[in-house]
Amino acid sequence: MNAFPASPATGPLRRMCWIFPDRESTRMAETWHAMFWDMYAEAAEDLGMSWTRHSPDAVTVDCTEPGRTRVYVDDEPVTPRDTLFITALYSLPYQQMDVFNQYALSAVLQQAGFYLPFPPETSLIGNDKLATLLHLGGSPVPPIPTVRIGTGRDVSRHLYEVALGNMTYPAIVKPAGWCGGGGINLARSAGDIRGLASLAQGGDTTLVVQPYLGDGTVDHRVYVIDGAPHTVLKRTPQPGSAVANMSHGGTMEFTPVPEELAKATAYFAERLPIPFFCLDFLHDGERFWFSELEPDGVIPRVPGDPDRTVQRDITRARFAAYRDAHARHLADADGGATPFTSPTEGS
Repeated sequence: MNAFPASPATGPLRRMCWIFPDRESTRMAETWHAMFWDMYAEAAEDLGMSWTRHSPDAVTVDCTEPGRTRVYVDDEPVTPRDTLFITALYSLPYQQMDVFNQYALSAVLQQAGFYLPFPPETSLIGNDKLATLLHLGGSPVPPIPTVRIGTGRDVSRHLYEVALGNMTYPAIVKPAGWCGGGGINLARSAGDIRGLASLAQGGDTTLVVQPYLGDGTVDHRVYVIDGAPHTVLKRTPQPGSAVANMSHGGTMEFTPVPEELAKATAYFAERLPIPFFCLDFLHDGERFWFSELEPDGVIPRVPGDPDRTVQRDITRARFAAYRDAHARHLADADGGATPFTSPTEGS
Protein backbone atom coordinates (compact mmCIF):
# COMPACT_ATOMS: atom_id res chain seq x y z
CA MET A 1 0.00 0.00 0.00
CA ASN A 2 1.26 3.48 -0.83
CA ALA A 3 2.33 5.58 2.16
CA PHE A 4 0.66 8.65 0.66
CA PRO A 5 -2.81 8.98 -0.87
CA ALA A 6 -3.01 9.64 -4.58
CA SER A 7 -3.41 13.26 -5.56
CA PRO A 8 -4.93 14.52 -8.79
CA ALA A 9 -2.58 15.75 -11.48
CA THR A 10 -2.51 19.46 -12.13
CA GLY A 11 -1.75 20.61 -15.64
CA PRO A 12 -1.48 18.49 -18.75
CA LEU A 13 1.69 16.53 -17.80
CA ARG A 14 0.96 12.81 -17.85
CA ARG A 15 4.27 11.11 -18.61
CA MET A 16 7.88 11.34 -17.43
CA CYS A 17 10.32 9.47 -19.67
CA TRP A 18 13.71 8.75 -18.11
CA ILE A 19 16.38 8.37 -20.81
CA PHE A 20 18.87 5.79 -19.56
CA PRO A 21 21.25 3.56 -21.55
CA ASP A 22 19.78 0.06 -21.76
CA ARG A 23 22.96 -1.78 -20.77
CA GLU A 24 22.33 -3.05 -17.23
CA SER A 25 23.00 -6.69 -16.45
CA THR A 26 20.05 -8.83 -15.38
CA ARG A 27 21.41 -8.90 -11.83
CA MET A 28 21.85 -5.12 -11.57
CA ALA A 29 18.49 -4.37 -13.21
CA GLU A 30 16.79 -6.43 -10.50
CA THR A 31 18.74 -4.49 -7.85
CA TRP A 32 17.73 -1.09 -9.25
CA HIS A 33 14.08 -2.15 -9.55
CA ALA A 34 13.97 -3.09 -5.87
CA MET A 35 15.97 -0.09 -4.69
CA PHE A 36 14.29 2.77 -6.55
CA TRP A 37 12.94 2.16 -10.08
CA ASP A 38 9.69 0.58 -8.89
CA MET A 39 9.36 3.26 -6.22
CA TYR A 40 9.74 5.98 -8.86
CA ALA A 41 6.92 4.47 -10.91
CA GLU A 42 4.67 4.20 -7.84
CA ALA A 43 5.37 7.78 -6.75
CA ALA A 44 4.57 9.09 -10.22
CA GLU A 45 1.30 7.14 -10.22
CA ASP A 46 0.44 8.73 -6.86
CA LEU A 47 0.61 12.08 -8.66
CA GLY A 48 -1.50 10.96 -11.62
CA MET A 49 1.44 10.47 -13.98
CA SER A 50 3.63 7.67 -15.29
CA TRP A 51 7.39 7.20 -14.98
CA THR A 52 8.99 4.99 -17.61
CA ARG A 53 12.56 4.10 -18.59
CA HIS A 54 13.80 4.26 -22.19
CA SER A 55 17.11 3.97 -24.00
CA PRO A 56 18.05 6.85 -26.34
CA ASP A 57 17.19 4.79 -29.42
CA ALA A 58 13.57 4.42 -28.24
CA VAL A 59 12.89 8.03 -29.27
CA THR A 60 12.08 8.73 -32.94
CA VAL A 61 11.66 12.23 -34.36
CA ASP A 62 9.86 13.08 -37.61
CA CYS A 63 10.71 16.53 -38.92
CA THR A 64 9.81 16.02 -42.58
CA GLU A 65 7.27 18.84 -42.56
CA PRO A 66 8.49 22.30 -41.54
CA GLY A 67 6.77 23.42 -38.35
CA ARG A 68 5.25 19.98 -37.70
CA THR A 69 7.74 18.08 -35.57
CA ARG A 70 6.47 14.69 -34.40
CA VAL A 71 8.10 12.71 -31.59
CA TYR A 72 7.47 9.08 -30.68
CA VAL A 73 8.59 6.95 -27.74
CA ASP A 74 8.52 3.25 -28.63
CA ASP A 75 6.16 4.16 -31.52
CA GLU A 76 3.74 6.04 -29.20
CA PRO A 77 3.25 9.75 -29.98
CA VAL A 78 4.22 12.24 -27.28
CA THR A 79 4.01 16.03 -27.13
CA PRO A 80 5.64 18.75 -25.03
CA ARG A 81 2.29 19.31 -23.34
CA ASP A 82 1.86 15.80 -21.97
CA THR A 83 5.46 14.53 -21.65
CA LEU A 84 8.80 15.58 -20.20
CA PHE A 85 12.13 13.83 -20.63
CA ILE A 86 14.60 13.26 -17.78
CA THR A 87 17.96 13.44 -19.56
CA ALA A 88 20.74 13.54 -16.95
CA LEU A 89 23.85 12.01 -18.51
CA TYR A 90 25.09 8.57 -17.45
CA SER A 91 28.65 7.66 -18.40
CA LEU A 92 29.80 4.59 -16.48
CA PRO A 93 32.30 2.44 -18.39
CA TYR A 94 29.69 0.16 -19.96
CA GLN A 95 27.66 3.22 -21.04
CA GLN A 96 30.46 5.08 -22.82
CA MET A 97 29.15 4.26 -26.30
CA ASP A 98 25.86 5.96 -25.37
CA VAL A 99 27.29 9.29 -24.23
CA PHE A 100 27.04 11.10 -27.57
CA ASN A 101 23.56 9.71 -28.24
CA GLN A 102 22.38 10.93 -24.84
CA TYR A 103 23.72 14.44 -25.42
CA ALA A 104 22.48 14.63 -28.99
CA LEU A 105 18.99 13.42 -28.08
CA SER A 106 18.80 15.95 -25.25
CA ALA A 107 19.59 18.75 -27.68
CA VAL A 108 17.00 17.50 -30.21
CA LEU A 109 14.26 17.26 -27.57
CA GLN A 110 15.13 20.69 -26.20
CA GLN A 111 14.91 22.21 -29.68
CA ALA A 112 11.60 20.42 -30.27
CA GLY A 113 10.08 22.27 -27.33
CA PHE A 114 10.10 19.58 -24.63
CA TYR A 115 10.77 20.49 -21.03
CA LEU A 116 13.99 18.91 -19.74
CA PRO A 117 14.61 19.10 -15.97
CA PHE A 118 18.28 18.54 -16.84
CA PRO A 119 19.11 20.47 -20.01
CA PRO A 120 22.28 19.39 -21.84
CA GLU A 121 24.42 22.15 -20.32
CA THR A 122 23.52 21.03 -16.81
CA SER A 123 24.64 17.49 -17.58
CA LEU A 124 27.95 18.88 -18.84
CA ILE A 125 28.51 20.70 -15.55
CA GLY A 126 27.31 17.82 -13.40
CA ASN A 127 29.13 15.00 -15.18
CA ASP A 128 32.66 16.33 -14.70
CA LYS A 129 33.66 16.84 -11.09
CA LEU A 130 36.01 19.73 -11.79
CA ALA A 131 33.50 21.47 -14.07
CA THR A 132 31.11 21.27 -11.12
CA LEU A 133 33.57 22.83 -8.69
CA LEU A 134 34.48 25.61 -11.11
CA HIS A 135 30.84 26.44 -11.83
CA LEU A 136 30.04 26.49 -8.12
CA GLY A 137 33.38 27.85 -6.96
CA GLY A 138 31.85 30.73 -4.99
CA SER A 139 30.15 28.31 -2.65
CA PRO A 140 29.97 29.38 1.00
CA VAL A 141 31.06 25.81 1.74
CA PRO A 142 34.58 25.57 0.27
CA PRO A 143 35.07 23.14 -2.63
CA ILE A 144 37.57 20.39 -2.05
CA PRO A 145 40.92 21.17 -3.82
CA THR A 146 41.06 19.25 -7.11
CA VAL A 147 43.46 18.46 -9.96
CA ARG A 148 42.04 17.04 -13.21
CA ILE A 149 44.31 14.91 -15.41
CA GLY A 150 43.81 13.20 -18.74
CA THR A 151 45.06 9.65 -19.36
CA GLY A 152 45.56 9.36 -23.11
CA ARG A 153 48.36 7.84 -25.15
CA ASP A 154 51.03 10.09 -23.65
CA VAL A 155 50.24 9.21 -20.04
CA SER A 156 53.63 7.51 -19.66
CA ARG A 157 55.27 10.94 -20.10
CA HIS A 158 53.68 12.00 -16.78
CA LEU A 159 53.14 15.52 -18.11
CA TYR A 160 50.19 15.96 -15.74
CA GLU A 161 52.58 15.99 -12.77
CA VAL A 162 53.19 19.70 -13.38
CA ALA A 163 49.82 20.24 -11.66
CA LEU A 164 50.49 18.04 -8.62
CA GLY A 165 52.92 20.33 -6.81
CA ASN A 166 50.32 21.48 -4.28
CA MET A 167 48.74 18.08 -3.74
CA THR A 168 49.03 16.50 -0.30
CA TYR A 169 49.16 12.75 0.37
CA PRO A 170 47.45 10.46 0.86
CA ALA A 171 45.17 11.59 -1.95
CA ILE A 172 41.93 10.34 -3.45
CA VAL A 173 42.11 9.44 -7.15
CA LYS A 174 38.84 8.78 -8.96
CA PRO A 175 37.21 9.11 -12.38
CA ALA A 176 36.05 12.63 -13.23
CA GLY A 177 32.64 11.48 -14.43
CA TRP A 178 31.53 8.22 -12.83
CA CYS A 179 29.11 7.76 -9.93
CA GLY A 180 28.24 5.24 -7.23
CA GLY A 181 31.69 5.23 -5.64
CA GLY A 182 33.23 3.40 -8.60
CA GLY A 183 36.94 3.72 -9.29
CA ILE A 184 37.86 5.50 -6.05
CA ASN A 185 41.43 4.77 -4.91
CA LEU A 186 43.84 6.02 -2.27
CA ALA A 187 47.24 7.20 -3.53
CA ARG A 188 50.03 7.65 -1.00
CA SER A 189 52.50 9.22 -3.42
CA ALA A 190 52.88 10.62 -6.92
CA GLY A 191 54.16 7.16 -7.84
CA ASP A 192 50.79 5.66 -6.93
CA ILE A 193 49.08 8.22 -9.15
CA ARG A 194 51.33 7.12 -12.03
CA GLY A 195 50.13 3.55 -11.61
CA LEU A 196 46.47 4.52 -11.41
CA ALA A 197 46.79 6.83 -14.42
CA SER A 198 48.31 4.02 -16.47
CA LEU A 199 45.37 1.77 -15.59
CA ALA A 200 42.88 4.53 -16.43
CA GLN A 201 44.59 4.85 -19.81
CA GLY A 202 43.01 1.51 -20.77
CA GLY A 203 39.61 3.19 -20.85
CA ASP A 204 40.85 6.70 -21.65
CA THR A 205 39.30 7.71 -18.34
CA THR A 206 39.89 11.25 -17.09
CA LEU A 207 40.81 11.37 -13.40
CA VAL A 208 40.57 13.87 -10.58
CA VAL A 209 42.99 13.96 -7.64
CA GLN A 210 41.92 15.37 -4.28
CA PRO A 211 43.44 15.39 -0.79
CA TYR A 212 42.15 12.59 1.41
CA LEU A 213 40.25 14.09 4.34
CA GLY A 214 40.97 11.17 6.63
CA ASP A 215 39.41 7.99 7.96
CA GLY A 216 35.83 8.44 9.09
CA THR A 217 35.02 11.22 6.64
CA VAL A 218 31.23 11.29 6.35
CA ASP A 219 29.33 12.09 3.16
CA HIS A 220 26.17 14.24 3.38
CA ARG A 221 23.94 14.28 0.28
CA VAL A 222 21.47 17.17 0.35
CA TYR A 223 18.34 16.75 -1.78
CA VAL A 224 17.43 20.19 -3.13
CA ILE A 225 13.85 20.54 -4.42
CA ASP A 226 12.50 23.79 -5.86
CA GLY A 227 15.56 25.58 -4.55
CA ALA A 228 15.17 24.46 -0.93
CA PRO A 229 16.98 21.74 1.04
CA HIS A 230 14.63 18.85 1.69
CA THR A 231 16.49 15.99 3.39
CA VAL A 232 20.03 14.69 3.89
CA LEU A 233 21.23 11.19 3.09
CA LYS A 234 24.10 10.63 5.51
CA ARG A 235 26.61 8.00 4.35
CA THR A 236 29.27 6.72 6.73
CA PRO A 237 32.14 4.50 5.54
CA GLN A 238 33.26 1.30 7.14
CA PRO A 239 36.36 1.76 9.36
CA GLY A 240 39.44 1.97 7.15
CA SER A 241 37.46 2.58 3.96
CA ALA A 242 37.77 5.72 1.85
CA VAL A 243 34.35 5.18 0.24
CA ALA A 244 31.04 5.78 2.02
CA ASN A 245 28.70 4.31 -0.62
CA MET A 246 26.54 1.39 0.51
CA SER A 247 27.93 -0.70 -2.36
CA HIS A 248 31.30 -0.46 -0.57
CA GLY A 249 29.97 -1.39 2.86
CA GLY A 250 28.98 2.07 4.06
CA THR A 251 25.85 2.75 6.08
CA MET A 252 23.05 5.13 5.07
CA GLU A 253 20.42 7.08 6.99
CA PHE A 254 18.11 10.00 6.29
CA THR A 255 18.72 12.95 8.63
CA PRO A 256 17.67 16.60 8.99
CA VAL A 257 19.70 19.13 6.98
CA PRO A 258 22.57 20.67 9.00
CA GLU A 259 22.09 24.42 9.43
CA GLU A 260 25.33 25.28 7.62
CA LEU A 261 24.27 23.32 4.54
CA ALA A 262 20.73 24.69 4.65
CA LYS A 263 22.08 28.26 4.59
CA ALA A 264 24.40 27.45 1.68
CA THR A 265 21.61 26.03 -0.47
CA ALA A 266 20.46 29.48 -1.65
CA TYR A 267 23.77 29.96 -3.47
CA PHE A 268 23.55 26.61 -5.22
CA ALA A 269 19.89 27.10 -6.15
CA GLU A 270 20.72 30.46 -7.76
CA ARG A 271 23.48 28.88 -9.85
CA LEU A 272 21.39 25.81 -10.70
CA PRO A 273 17.84 26.94 -11.57
CA ILE A 274 16.45 23.42 -11.99
CA PRO A 275 13.71 21.79 -9.88
CA PHE A 276 15.79 18.95 -8.40
CA PHE A 277 19.45 18.16 -7.80
CA CYS A 278 21.69 16.68 -5.12
CA LEU A 279 24.77 18.18 -3.48
CA ASP A 280 27.39 16.00 -1.83
CA PHE A 281 29.39 17.43 1.07
CA LEU A 282 32.19 15.73 3.00
CA HIS A 283 32.66 16.30 6.73
CA ASP A 284 36.16 15.56 8.00
CA GLY A 285 35.22 15.77 11.67
CA GLU A 286 35.77 19.53 11.85
CA ARG A 287 34.29 21.15 8.76
CA PHE A 288 32.29 20.59 5.59
CA TRP A 289 33.75 20.52 2.08
CA PHE A 290 31.72 20.73 -1.12
CA SER A 291 32.45 17.59 -3.14
CA GLU A 292 30.04 16.86 -6.02
CA LEU A 293 26.84 17.74 -7.84
CA GLU A 294 24.48 14.91 -8.77
CA PRO A 295 21.75 16.23 -11.11
CA ASP A 296 19.93 12.88 -10.92
CA GLY A 297 21.11 11.66 -7.54
CA VAL A 298 19.62 8.36 -6.44
CA ILE A 299 16.91 8.38 -3.79
CA PRO A 300 17.64 4.95 -2.29
CA ARG A 301 15.93 2.47 -0.08
CA VAL A 302 17.50 2.97 3.36
CA PRO A 303 17.48 0.41 6.21
CA GLY A 304 16.43 3.08 8.72
CA ASP A 305 13.34 3.86 6.62
CA PRO A 306 11.66 0.42 6.64
CA ASP A 307 8.30 1.70 5.41
CA ARG A 308 10.09 3.78 2.74
CA THR A 309 8.19 6.85 3.97
CA VAL A 310 11.10 9.28 3.57
CA GLN A 311 12.17 7.78 0.26
CA ARG A 312 8.63 8.14 -1.09
CA ASP A 313 8.28 11.67 0.31
CA ILE A 314 11.46 12.88 -1.43
CA THR A 315 10.49 11.18 -4.69
CA ARG A 316 6.97 12.61 -4.73
CA ALA A 317 8.27 16.09 -3.90
CA ARG A 318 10.77 15.76 -6.75
CA PHE A 319 8.15 14.70 -9.28
CA ALA A 320 5.70 17.38 -8.11
CA ALA A 321 8.48 19.93 -8.67
CA TYR A 322 8.94 18.56 -12.20
CA ARG A 323 5.21 18.90 -12.82
CA ASP A 324 5.18 22.51 -11.64
CA ALA A 325 8.27 23.42 -13.66
CA HIS A 326 6.72 21.79 -16.73
CA ALA A 327 3.61 23.94 -16.28
CA ARG A 328 5.77 27.07 -16.10
CA HIS A 329 7.63 25.95 -19.23
CA LEU A 330 4.35 25.59 -21.11
CA ALA A 331 3.18 28.98 -19.92
CA ASP A 332 6.40 30.56 -21.23
CA ALA A 333 6.12 28.67 -24.52
CA ASP A 334 2.51 29.75 -25.00
CA GLY A 335 3.73 33.32 -24.99
CA GLY A 336 5.43 32.80 -28.35
CA ALA A 337 5.53 30.53 -31.36
CA THR A 338 6.43 26.87 -30.76
CA PRO A 339 7.61 24.51 -33.52
CA PHE A 340 5.76 21.47 -32.21
CA THR A 341 2.45 19.95 -33.29
CA SER A 342 0.83 16.75 -32.08
CA PRO A 343 1.84 13.66 -34.07
CA THR A 344 -1.88 12.97 -34.59
CA GLU A 345 -2.79 16.40 -35.90
CA GLY A 346 -3.84 16.41 -39.52
CA SER A 347 -3.66 12.65 -39.83
